[in-house]
This record gives sequence, C-alpha cells and structure tokens, in this order.
Amino acid sequence: MAESVELPSRLAILPFRNKVLLPGAIIRIRCTSPSSVKLVEQELWQREEKGLIGILPVRDTAEIKPVSPAISQGAGTDSLDHNSKIHGGSSDSHKPDTKNQSGVHWHTRGVAARALHLSRGVEKPSGRVTYIVVLEGLCRFSVQELSTRGTYHTARIASLEMTKSDMEQVEQDPDFILLSRQFKATAMELISVLEQKQKTGGKTKVLLETVPVHKLADIFVASFEISFEEQLSMLDSVDPKVRLSKATELVDRHLQSIRVAEKITQKVEGQLSKSQKEFLLRQQMRAIKEELGDNDDDEDDLATLERKMQSAGMPQNVWKLAHRELRRLKKMQPQQPGYNSSRVYLELLADLPWQKASEENELDLRAARERLDSDHYGLVKVKQRIIEYLAVRKLKPDARGPVLCFVGPPGVGKTSLASSIAAALGRKFVRISLGGVKDEADIRGHRRTYIGSMPGRLIDGLKRVGVCNPVMLLDEIDKTGSDVRGDPSSALLEVLDPEQNKTFNDHYLNVPFDLSKVIFVATANRVQPIPPPLLDRMEVIELPGYTPEEKLKIAMKHLIPRVLDQNGLSSEFLQIPEAMVKLVIQRYTREAGVRNLERNLASLARAAAVKVAEQEQAVPLNKGVQGLATPLLENRLADGAEVEMEVIPMGVNNREISSTFRIANPLVVDEAMLEKVLGPPRFDGRETAERVANPGASVGLVWTAFGGEVQFVEATAMVGKGELHLTGQLGDVIKESAQIALTWVRARATDLKLTAAEGINLLKGRDIHIHFPAGAVPKDGPSAGVTLVTALVSLFSRKSVRSDTAMTGEMTLRGLVLPVGGVKDKVLAAHRYGIKRVILPERNLKDLVEVPSSVLKNLEILLAKRVEDVLEHAFDGGCPWRQHSKL
Repeated sequence: MAESVELPSRLAILPFRNKVLLPGAIIRIRCTSPSSVKLVEQELWQREEKGLIGILPVRDTAEIKPVSPAISQGAGTDSLDHNSKIHGGSSDSHKPDTKNQSGVHWHTRGVAARALHLSRGVEKPSGRVTYIVVLEGLCRFSVQELSTRGTYHTARIASLEMTKSDMEQVEQDPDFILLSRQFKATAMELISVLEQKQKTGGKTKVLLETVPVHKLADIFVASFEISFEEQLSMLDSVDPKVRLSKATELVDRHLQSIRVAEKITQKVEGQLSKSQKEFLLRQQMRAIKEELGDNDDDEDDLATLERKMQSAGMPQNVWKLAHRELRRLKKMQPQQPGYNSSRVYLELLADLPWQKASEENELDLRAARERLDSDHYGLVKVKQRIIEYLAVRKLKPDARGPVLCFVGPPGVGKTSLASSIAAALGRKFVRISLGGVKDEADIRGHRRTYIGSMPGRLIDGLKRVGVCNPVMLLDEIDKTGSDVRGDPSSALLEVLDPEQNKTFNDHYLNVPFDLSKVIFVATANRVQPIPPPLLDRMEVIELPGYTPEEKLKIAMKHLIPRVLDQNGLSSEFLQIPEAMVKLVIQRYTREAGVRNLERNLASLARAAAVKVAEQEQAVPLNKGVQGLATPLLENRLADGAEVEMEVIPMGVNNREISSTFRIANPLVVDEAMLEKVLGPPRFDGRETAERVANPGASVGLVWTAFGGEVQFVEATAMVGKGELHLTGQLGDVIKESAQIALTWVRARATDLKLTAAEGINLLKGRDIHIHFPAGAVPKDGPSAGVTLVTALVSLFSRKSVRSDTAMTGEMTLRGLVLPVGGVKDKVLAAHRYGIKRVILPERNLKDLVEVPSSVLKNLEILLAKRVEDVLEHAFDGGCPWRQHSKL
C-alpha cells in the first residue's frame, strides 16, 4: 500500500464517464480516443519518471446508470471534447455539479492516480495508437479550476487528505474507535464467509491487520457492485468517521446479500429432484422473489386469479375446496405435471356464474303475445301455452315451471320459439345441441383424472352465457344415443328434474352447481325415441305441419322479405305474387315445414339478382349529371335496359344499394319464370288418380319424423304356390299387418263374393305380391292395416279404389278398426296432396279437434268401426260384395 504522497498544484484530468476510482483501488483501462491518448502520451509515456494524473467522474445529463467499479477494457476512459471549458467552483460536496454547455456534468472531487503499468499498441490497418494503463488510486482532491491543454483537460487542485497530526487526533476519538471496531468486525465476518465459499481470504486478512482502517474502507467498497450515486457518496466522504460509517453499511449489505443467496441456494437445492434439475434457474428466481416479497398483484397471475375467485360468489363449501386447490397450485411449478389442468379448473370455477343473473324485464303479456305473433304465424295452441307459462312467472317469479318439449317435423319453428321465450323474459339464450351425443361425459363432464378432460356441455354453456338463469335449449333431445360410454338421456334425468338439479354434480367440477334457475326448453322430431322416464319430466307440445294457407301467409309475411334482404334486393326489384307462391307450395314443396319453400323462394331471388347485376352494362348515372338528357342514355334504355345505375361509394350496405338503383320495371315472377328457375313441377294433382287407376292399389296415410305423408300400396297376383311376397324395406310390424289383412280377406272371401262357392281357396295356383313404393325408405307401423285390406279386395274383385280417398287405421283379425296416432299430421298430408276424402277409425274422431277448420271444410271425413265400413267408403258404388266376381 502506497504511503501518502504530495500532490502538485495542477494535474492532467482523465474523465471517467459514470464511474468512480476510489483511493487504494487498482484498475486497468484502455485509452482509444485522441484526447485520452494525448494525455497518456504526454503525461505518462514520454516522462522518465511516471507522473500523476487526476481521475474525475463525469456523466451525461440524460445518463444515470448504476455501474461496476471494475472497469472493463476500453470502457469509460475516453476524455471529453476539448472545447468543454468548465471552471470548478468550491470543493463543497453539497453544491450541485458543474454543467457545461454540452450537457456534461463534472464532479468537483476526484482521485489522484499513478500508473503501475503502461503499454503502447497500434491497431491495424488503421494505424491508430492505443494505450493500456494500470492505475492505482492514491488520494482525494478537489477541483479549484478546470481548463484545457491542447486536446485534454487540466485542473488546479487542492488535496483533501488529512495531515498526520490531524489523523492521529481523529484516531483517538471514541466515535472513530467504535466505528473502526464495527467496520473490522463486519469486514472479518465477510472475509470468513468468502473464505468458506472461495477458499481464499489470507491476503485480505493481512490487509485488515496492516492497512489503516480509513483506507481499508475505500479498498473494501471498491470491490463491491454498488451504484454510481453510492460511489460518488463514498468519494465525497472526506471525514474518516463518515467514510467508515458508509463503508460499514455497504459491507454489511454485501454480507447480507451473500447470506440470502446461500439461503436461497440451500432452499432450492433441498427441493430439487433428479427430474427437476433443469429448472434450477426458475427455482432461484422464484426464491429470490419470495425473499424480496416481490409479489405484485398487478403482475402475478395467480393473485389475479385469486381475486377473481373471491369475486365469483361461490358457496362456502365450493370456496373451501377451490381455496385448497389454489394453495396447492401456488406450490407447484408451471412445468410440473398437473399445473395446467389445476389452473384451468380454477379458472373455470372463477368464470362460472354462481350468483350472477340477468335482470328480467317486467313481464307484459300483451307485448309477449305481440312478439310471438310477429315471429310466428299460426301455432295458436303453442303460443297460448307459452303465454300461460309467462303468466305464471309474472304472478310467482320463483315458480318452478315445467320443462317444455316442442315436438314436430323440421322447419316448423321449434328453435325460434325457444328464443322468443328468452326475449319475452329478458333472459339470455343458450343452445345446447344433443344430436348424435352418445357419451354421458358430454352431459356430466369428464373426471379430471383423464388427460384432456373438460366439463359437460351444460356447464360450458353456462360459462359462455355468463348468467345462472338463462333460457337453455336442449336441441334434438330425441337423437341422443347410448353405447359403452354411457347413456346421455339417463344423465339428463337429473338435469330436468326440479327436485334434483339444485345440486347438479358435474364430474369435472366435482362440486354441486345449482341449475334450478335455468329455464329448460327441449326440441324433438319424434317422441318415440325419448326414454319414458325422461319424457315424463317434460311437457310435450306438438307442432304439426303447416297448412297451405298458413304457408302462404308465412311466405308473404316472413320468408319473402327475409329472402330479398339476404340477396340484396327489395320489392322494387322483385315481386312474387300470392298466386305464384301458391304454385310453389302446390307443385314444388310437399313438406310439413317451410324450409324447402324458403329455398325455392331464394332460388327466385338469386335469379333476379343475376338479372339486376347484369344491368351494369347500362349507363351509370353520376349524381352530378342526373339532370342531363342524353340521347345515348335514351337509346340504351330503349334497347331493353331495366335499371339505371349511379356511382355507389364503397362500404354501403344492401339497403343503401337497393335504394341507389333506379328500376324502370320491377321483375314480377310468373309461371314461365317458375319453370325456368325451379324446373318442371315436381308434384301435380293427377298423381293419385294415375297410381290407383288399376285394381290392386290403394292410398294410405302414414306418419314420419318429417310430418304426415301419403303412402301408396300396390298388390298383384301371379301364378304360384299361394305364397305372399312383401317388398319396400318393411319392418316386422307392417309385415304382420299384411299377413293379417290377407288372412282376413281369405276368411271373408265368400261374404265378399270374391269366390263363387264356399271352400274355394283364394290363393290356389297363385302368389300375391304386395309392394310399398319408395323402396329406399324404411317403413314400419300398424296403421297400414286397412290400406292393405283395401288393396287386396281391389285386386281380387278387379275393382279400382276411388282416387280421391285415403285411409289409415289398424285392423284386428276379427275385422275391427283400431285408432292410430298422428291423425292431425296425416290429415294435413292428405290435404297437401289434394285428397278429398279421408277414412279414419271411429275412435280417432276426438283427434279432429286439433285439425284447422280451414282444412276440415275442404275434406270429407269418413269414420269406420269395422273393415267392412272401410270397404264401403273406399270403392265407388259401395263394397264389392254387392257384385259377383269370377276368379
């Protein structure tokens, strides 16, 4: 350690940017700038005795950074521009730093340094000279005046070191002695810790015993990583007691940081296993945050999740489980198995609407009725039931209403009715499609032990809708299946039972969730596939098909405006008269709903859109020239142009476009356009007459998932052995009905005068073949019994059945006609096909109440108690037994 030196009155100044050299510290620098190279060359390199230079800290006004006292090669050693002329004022450290015109701050105190080693080099190929200098800090000084010498700075200085007598006097001060002991004790403790870690510290102990304590303070602090401001504060500590106090604080802080680092390392290493060693750095980062208490709620996702869970309004038992899961999650690492699944589970619990409900509007039954009438035409019974339901909700808001199940063919408005209920109640609407669902987990969810587990569709729907009291539509409830994975319809039993769904338990949630506030509405095409226990929990409301008159009203009021809007048209472009809509209904569609009708109307609208778009060849009219009469325009319009066009700005919608075009004559749909766009008629009124013109054919009425249909039955005889052949992809029930019909006819052959005498075998030497056309369509059911008897009697009597008559009914072996289902749909189907007379079982008379009066007044309903009554009505002129038939 160098002894005290006598400083000259002036020193060459080498500025250190944002760095400080303390007395006793040794650094290595590389000088590259012209000013620093010139200073080293003149003050150190060219002198035989190496002189002293002053190291003065400087910094830019916009640059305040913490730096390391160990200066890297070439860093922080370039001197400032030689044009900077700054005169330092007093050495009072409390005065602000001097500032030059270039925005550079010069500190008023520095350290005198001497060169321990000096080497010169030349860079290739530039030839630039550089110096590498090893400097040792000696003592502090204050700048009295700063000036320039060539390209570098010099300063008139004053030493800040205390004289030997003054230092001896300070060393006898009790405060200084106490501070010295504290510093040495802290420094010795630090050396011991470093010696255990690095197995070094012998030289440091020697320094501690030989170097004066006030110089040791600078040496120790120079070896720490402290900020630039702390380095300046240490540099400004001229008083040995102040210096020792600051040094003790910094040494103690460095000692504590080493201990915390050891504690973190021990903590992390104790938690690591073989499979976790690769996450060492992440563990250390987490442990550091725990020691610092750095758990900022704005940045910590888990804290945000916890707040979200607290505000979700969970029941106490659910919150207890969720909080336990959250504590477990906080102890896990993101890379651990199960972390993501636990987090997704907690996020689901936080997102579920445990108590959040949509505010219901004050129920106005008149407004609700008007809304239903505007959205749906007809369906009087269905709309009346919905109004009754809303009336009960108005009188008792917490009433547990029944689960409505709309049953009907496609296209009759089942789904839109459910959305209308939600709109009338002011609740949110969510649709859950159950078509094709075969896994019970789709309803109850998967258990969290499985990979890729997720909640059921009900819980997921509630999460999406965000309220606990929506109107939930269970669409296509009749199309759920069952396999080895369970039966979804059985899982729905709990959902639709008001006594059980208060504590619905989803396997994924594994906690009860209250579904009692949800209004469930179901839809189905058929009742038969729905299991009886599930059907018992629902109130079935049947939506049969529409009559042609209802279809016409629906088309004029709803379908045509919607189709025109969807295709960018309006009534100014295309007009579809009622007569043409009737033709579309009669000739191109025979369905219970209106979907095919809407498709055909859309085809007409697209054809019109093509014609309108082709009018772009006409002259476009700009708004600025609309008033000009041009012969060219008149000629174009005279040539057959139908539309005048204006220049339309980009971004306008269909309504604006429609209002911008000018139409000379709107396109009116006629019968020729129907055949051109839709093709030849698919149905006509002559089909029934043609198909029953020959004996052995009859017309029956059947029910399908798409509504009622007309079913033709054909029978013929041929040479054979008395066998019965049945074709048409028939089920077992309808095959048995055919066998019963044949047996009855054979037993009553003499009474019906189908044989000349008693005991003659009706099938002797012949086979009977019965066929149900549309062989690709599966058929089954008992209601074709009377139709089969009529076809067989027509065949054997060689008398044709009336072409305007259709029938339905099950028969017994004794000839009784039993009632059947789907009467309303079957009667509507007969009306669609142009049938004038319908034969029904007498016991189905009560079902005619549901048939619209507009349909009944166009039909003749004939009731039959026995098969003989059916035959009496089916043949022109009465039953064939009145005439003798020869075989």
